Amino acid sequence: MATAKSQSRWRSRNQFTKKQLNVMARLETHTALDEIAAAYELRGKAEAVTWACFVTRWLMQQRDHNPEARRLLDLLSEVYHRDRDLHAP
Repeated sequence: MATAKSQSRWRSRNQFTKKQLNVMARLETHTALDEIAAAYELRGKAEAVTWACFVTRWLMQQRDHNPEARRLLDLLSEVYHRDRDLHAP
């Protein structure tokens, strides 16, 4: 774990562009983030979270113009909500 001094330095350097996000997640989620990072040549779990947000936002933008994107987003939403207790902390 980083020292308080290095954390403070990071926060002051990145105060306008980044915000630290600490979340509790199931081990399965951490494993999935590692797998996503490896599959798409990302720089770790933090970038895998960014990638997942990017993909979701892209699908949301496309759903108004692309019926397949709408279908996929609706299906993913339905499956997640049905199995939410398996995925959410």
